[in-house]
Formats: sequence, structure tokens, C-alpha cells
Amino acid sequence: MKTIWKYPLQIDDYQQVYLPEGAELLCVKIQRGTPCLWALVDPSKLVMTIRTIRCAGTGHPIEPEYTKYLGTVLIMNENLVFHFFSQE
Repeated sequence: MKTIWKYPLQIDDYQQVYLPEGAELLCVKIQRGTPCLWALVDPSKLVMTIRTIRCAGTGHPIEPEYTKYLGTVLIMNENLVFHFFSQE
């Protein structure tokens, strides 16, 4: 049975997230001031995979391989805006 797991993220250009194989990345939102990734995972999968998450400010270039948009977050009293992407 699949469940939804949460992964806290950093505001870094690139970061790696370890998830069970076959995880479906759903969205990125702010929770209590921290950007978080939510993913639909099958916890019975024992093989972990690494997914690279791309975080970019408005106007910053996004490499063509980052095709899946995950969400936009606003931080610092909505003065900073960051957009999150992953590779399909």
C-alpha cells in the first residue's frame, strides 16, 4: 500500500533526496517556514533511489532536464520566491 511521505528541503540550487524506488513526487509547499517535498511512496520498496531537486529564484535559468514542476514557495515575509523542479 502506498503512503505519502514528507521530505524537508533546503534553499539550495541542487539537492539530493533519497526515496524508495518508484516514488512519485507530488508537490513542494511551505510547512512552518520550511520548504517540504511530498511524495507518494511504496514503503515496502527496499531499494532507495536518489532524486535531484532543482531550486531556482524567479528569473534564474532552469536546465532542460528539469521538466517536472513541483511548486513555488515564498519565504522571508514573501520577499523571496523559489521554484522547485525535478527530472521526470
